[in-house]
Amino acid sequence: MNHPETIIPVPDVEPGTAGPPCAYARLRAEQPVVKALLPNGETGWLISRYDDARAAFADPRLIRPLLSAWPPREGDDAPPPALPTFLEMTGEHHERVRRTVLPMFGRRQLEFMRPRIRAMAEELIDTMVAGTAGGATADLVASYAEPLPLRVLCETVGLPYEDREIYLPHTLALLGASGLSMEEVLEALYALQDYADELISLKEKAAEKDGEDEDYIRRLLAEARRPGGQLTRDDVVSFVVTMLMAGYKTNIQHTANALLVLLTHPEQLQKLRERPEGISTAVEELLRYVPLMNAINILVATEDLTLHGQHIRAGDAVVPVPASANRDPEAFADPDRLDLTRTPNAHIAFGHGPHACTGGHLTRMQLAITIEVLLERLPGIELAVPAETIAWDESTPLRAPARLPVRW
Repeated sequence: MNHPETIIPVPDVEPGTAGPPCAYARLRAEQPVVKALLPNGETGWLISRYDDARAAFADPRLIRPLLSAWPPREGDDAPPPALPTFLEMTGEHHERVRRTVLPMFGRRQLEFMRPRIRAMAEELIDTMVAGTAGGATADLVASYAEPLPLRVLCETVGLPYEDREIYLPHTLALLGASGLSMEEVLEALYALQDYADELISLKEKAAEKDGEDEDYIRRLLAEARRPGGQLTRDDVVSFVVTMLMAGYKTNIQHTANALLVLLTHPEQLQKLRERPEGISTAVEELLRYVPLMNAINILVATEDLTLHGQHIRAGDAVVPVPASANRDPEAFADPDRLDLTRTPNAHIAFGHGPHACTGGHLTRMQLAITIEVLLERLPGIELAVPAETIAWDESTPLRAPARLPVRW
């Protein structure tokens, strides 16, 4: 059924849930490609079915626009574009950078982080347990789900944890960019780039003294300095901005949501306790079942195309929605049921194609260790309050419980 003139609002997530919005079930069935009014007042074509969303991510006719240049402005007041993040790079530039950076985030190459992440997780559990010596409940968000992803990101990338009050406000602003004015987006983006540039200058000076490449920023800088190297210094700045935008708040909120899902499915959680070797499979199901994002993937058509009878013009925004695609019954049996043993599980939580998330394996490793350590150290953990009374942080599309009171 086609509704060529219909413009709908982007479906809202039901209060007190991470989504996906229930409205996507109807859209998948009746309007798989539909024009929607986005939070910033622009319109875009929502793509809700799995096959269509997967194809859209890989379609060379659909490109990610620069965050600093979309929606486009005309005239002399158009601001100078900011450096592209890794998600916005195109063509030879993107291929060159991806060839250099992607191997660093492969499953085997990240194994050096496993003991470090585990040590951080155990330290946080120790602190949480010590704080409840009198029998009080603990907040699993503030004690565990929130601090761990940022510490992992800082350890891997080489970001100073002590600078978090500087870069986190700008990062959080950009994650809500679809609802901000262009001026607000640019202010946050330029500030984050300035911070990254200053940090890289400090790393360059340190490298001149000790010559070691102990974090990813310094490893990439070494590649940029190498004769014939595949990276520029600006690419390293883009790397820092990209990792902050993609690896911080998204992981915090997905971790909190994943832990809530496990705690509200006690039978499946018990099976996972009994068979911890199934944690990797469970992580894939949590990535499918719990949205990493709802409708914030902006692509722009570079030429006219037609999809399900809808004419998409060059310049139109196209918005594939992984949260909807990952619940498509044409792709997943009984998709609204959590099944921690589900295989195969070809979800698109990290997108698909050349712009699939670089840090996907790091996210998988982090979530697996988060669950593993929690079940080892606190096998009797359970919610301390009814699930329906939990307060939610709904300040961004990446919604999550604001607190998770637990006992063990």
